[in-house]
Amino acid sequence: MIFTTTYTANEAPVRRLPKFLSRRLVCGLIFFFAFGALQARCQETPPSAAKPAPKSPEASEKAPDLPVQIELLETRVRFEANGDSRKEVHTRVHINNELGTRQFARLAFDYNRSFQQIEFPLVRITHAGGGTVDTLPSAISDQPNPAVVNAPAYQDVRVKSVRILGLAPGDTVEYRVVTTTAHHPLAPDFWLDHIFDRSSMTQQERFEIDLPVSRSADAQSIESSPVMAIAEISAKPSLARVHAKSNLPPHTETTGEGDAARIAYSWNVAAANMSGVAESPDSDPQAADIVVSTFSSWRNLGAHLEDFVPPMFVKELTELERNNPGLRPLEAVYAFVSRKIRTIDLPLGATGFHLRDPREVLSSGYGTPEDKVFLFRTLARATYRSVYTLFVGSEASRTAIPDPSLFKNILIEALEGQGTYCLDPSLEVAPFAVIAPTFRGKPAFVLQESLSTEEAKWWTKVPDTLPFPASQRVNVDAKLGMDGLIDTRVRYVMRGDNELLLRLAFHQAPKEKWKEVAQLLALSDGFRGKITNVTASDPYATKEPFTVEYEISQPKFVDWSKKPVRIPALLPQLGLPDPPGKAASGGVPAAIDLGTPLDVETHLTLHLPEGTAVRTPTGTSVERDYATFASKYQASSGAVTASRHLNFLLREISADRGADYNAFVHAVQNDEAQEFTLERGEGSSQQTKSENSAKKN
Repeated sequence: MIFTTTYTANEAPVRRLPKFLSRRLVCGLIFFFAFGALQARCQETPPSAAKPAPKSPEASEKAPDLPVQIELLETRVRFEANGDSRKEVHTRVHINNELGTRQFARLAFDYNRSFQQIEFPLVRITHAGGGTVDTLPSAISDQPNPAVVNAPAYQDVRVKSVRILGLAPGDTVEYRVVTTTAHHPLAPDFWLDHIFDRSSMTQQERFEIDLPVSRSADAQSIESSPVMAIAEISAKPSLARVHAKSNLPPHTETTGEGDAARIAYSWNVAAANMSGVAESPDSDPQAADIVVSTFSSWRNLGAHLEDFVPPMFVKELTELERNNPGLRPLEAVYAFVSRKIRTIDLPLGATGFHLRDPREVLSSGYGTPEDKVFLFRTLARATYRSVYTLFVGSEASRTAIPDPSLFKNILIEALEGQGTYCLDPSLEVAPFAVIAPTFRGKPAFVLQESLSTEEAKWWTKVPDTLPFPASQRVNVDAKLGMDGLIDTRVRYVMRGDNELLLRLAFHQAPKEKWKEVAQLLALSDGFRGKITNVTASDPYATKEPFTVEYEISQPKFVDWSKKPVRIPALLPQLGLPDPPGKAASGGVPAAIDLGTPLDVETHLTLHLPEGTAVRTPTGTSVERDYATFASKYQASSGAVTASRHLNFLLREISADRGADYNAFVHAVQNDEAQEFTLERGEGSSQQTKSENSAKKN
């Protein structure tokens, strides 16, 4: 949860976990191949911003278990009539344990030096045993954001940090951070949103917004005329609306007269009193508590953003088509921009929505997601006129106060013949028309070149389907030795959401690190042991399914001295979506989300030592209109085979079918819990002992 004010950057989106790949695998892969980007984005706020989820009253009584206690958090934001601003954050933190000392050993803040400055007027430690120490200027560093180290065009996107040495449990850290913004690219417009802390970490929080009365919209109409042109709308300074949730009324105070008149809105809250705010009936529980925006409408915001679109240039597509044989022009443009232009992974808006000239992006060979989208738009429009820019928001965005921080991603919508395609060239290795599942089906703001008088035409919905059926095929070929060693070869063939995840993982990981990625994949599927070999198909070969194959060896997989030996079917667990929980009191049960329809087949061949008898479990078959499941287990001479087939047919089912879905899930889980029973004759046991003795000698 973010409790500092945001200006142009927004939270990293929360990605829905795909089926079949386990939660641990997804988290592990994200950590492995995206750690640098996630680390840079986490530096947007100090370590104290990474707050735990709200706790129960019983857990809240155990405050010392928290790494830190934020005794005071004050934020004051002052806006000027020309759009400049000054934000000051004053924080006092008590360190409870060693984890807290590590969290606050370094405070880091992202900023853009082309229009922002950051200062630390106070960083002080008060030791538990007495005495205070002020941090010296030499402890402050200013470095480019890790994502832009090799991108000279974006060196203004930086991280300013301060090292706090000598911290120990029981100490108190107090600091002030001042961020000044002048000549922001979108000035004189400005915006912010703020979420109060609802955990037990923060004892007291104060928040204040100071506006010039000349920019306040308290008693004035701010809607633009529907007949105004883009230039007229974007040139007109709009008035600022301040919106707070109904159970968070501000204290207001007006000072000064004439042009110097100002109005201040302030809140003083304790975390203990915030638990009910999220249930306020007047707004989305996930929406910000406080929003300030000078954008009078989404149409007005679109007009300002369109001002930043660089001039187009005409480039023939002949060369792109020649270098991408077999692809139609739209696919050729996508292949070129996504693969040949390196993505600089900065949060949306980190450059203040300032765009580089597409010719510069083309010549440099790299760009932010925004710059790659507009390069694509420029190249594609040499042939296709119906190419649009989409800013993806949340379900509540369309009815919310216009605010650029609500945008979670930027995409392309292209119309070709009778087809409409949604594209994300920033992913580099995504198949054509495949985007992250997080954004499918979400509302999206359409950036237009001409102003429609109908607000509804500024919004669309991101397609919620894939361009091909999603499928996963896993083949396991294993050999069990008389010494208990098992050698396994596992092969994955994937199409769909998990394909995209693994393409990104193997694309971003150096080849010498592929074993580590495969190890995470193996662990998530229940395979233990040492990875000995890994191969993967070319992540750029997106016309074909993505394949991964690894070999893994595990000694002492079975102990033949036990009678009988029971082992599970060596197949990956089928990760079904969780059954629905109970709806909140008075709430409407939500539909059961099954995710993108997906066809999963897994197959095992296990080779056994000579003389091993096998008892196989009984197969299962369950059929519903939303999903089907079937399993089959067989034994033959010297081997056993097992197969499971799970096919999700629908994206969601109604909440009133929860009991039926629960029964389906239990049937699948009961089947997965079944085991093979292995037994060996006395002669086989004596042979095993003799061979093991020979190995020792």
